[in-house]
Amino acid sequence: MEIKEDKDSRWFNVNYVPQEYIFSHEDRPQNLDIPVCDSFPVIDLGIPFQPIEAILKASQEFGFFQVINHGVPKKTMIDAMNVLKEFFNMPYKEAIGYVPHAKGWIYTNTDHTKDGVYLWRENLKHLCHPLDKCIQLWPDKPTRYQEVIATYIVEIQKLSLRILEMIGEGLGLEAGYFNNISEVQLLSSNFYPPCPDPSLTLGILAHQDPSFITLVYQGNSTGLQVLKDGQWINVGAISDAFVVNIGNQMEIISNGKLRSVDHRVVTSMHKTRSSIATFVNPSLDCVVEPAKVLVNEAEPSSYKAIQYKEYVRRNNAFGDYTSALQNVTILES
Repeated sequence: MEIKEDKDSRWFNVNYVPQEYIFSHEDRPQNLDIPVCDSFPVIDLGIPFQPIEAILKASQEFGFFQVINHGVPKKTMIDAMNVLKEFFNMPYKEAIGYVPHAKGWIYTNTDHTKDGVYLWRENLKHLCHPLDKCIQLWPDKPTRYQEVIATYIVEIQKLSLRILEMIGEGLGLEAGYFNNISEVQLLSSNFYPPCPDPSLTLGILAHQDPSFITLVYQGNSTGLQVLKDGQWINVGAISDAFVVNIGNQMEIISNGKLRSVDHRVVTSMHKTRSSIATFVNPSLDCVVEPAKVLVNEAEPSSYKAIQYKEYVRRNNAFGDYTSALQNVTILES
């Protein structure tokens, strides 16, 4: 079984970047020839005991890592990617019917930053929790969408809890710490078409995620970049891997031991990119604060306690692709 090719012609004949997609000079990619980072962490979950230490190290140094031998069936991953490609390949008038859908999801090919600049992508997002209620609200085209994505979400839920448990064990938290406070709440799928001039625009502006962790399946697609030590690095594509990144809430829980870092997506002149991001968030009523076992006289709390729905409200108030993390950070006196 293979991932399908993109056939959508809506973007493929575009021969210039429209003004509304052109970013300011400071936000544009400054270097399109960044090599893939050879030292980017790739963690084999099939090796007993070793992943915990590797995940903690990667989360501290990069805020990102990839996982392989993770237990999610390859067929489930490919089916999910293919059904999303089918959605994005639907005739425009058919797909545009989901913008924004009365049932609660959003499809758009004109989403934009707080400055009004459009992103070079198409995006479909919807809630995933509780699954039995949300599934009825998902797109009914393609006809197998709901069945395929529900199967995918069930597997992502199992994998995310496994990764959270390993992070918790590495931090010294009690077993099951994240079980009752975390949910796979949001799926965000993206199609990035070829761009006539990748130096002028972005697929996603630099940002941090407000989640505990985010899991991204990108197949063979490249374009994801992570900010490390003030420099952008390219994340390589491993077809059967998931990219995992630390979100703002995990940085708070870990009292700053784990890092939530800026990342973005750059475009390509000749290649498309497709990705499926699933955001593992606290429940809305959860109060997020540094874990008590990680706070002491030598290492006082670095973040204020905040209810997650209030964090989301503040994050939204700052605008898309901005972070409210600094709003809950306790500054040293």
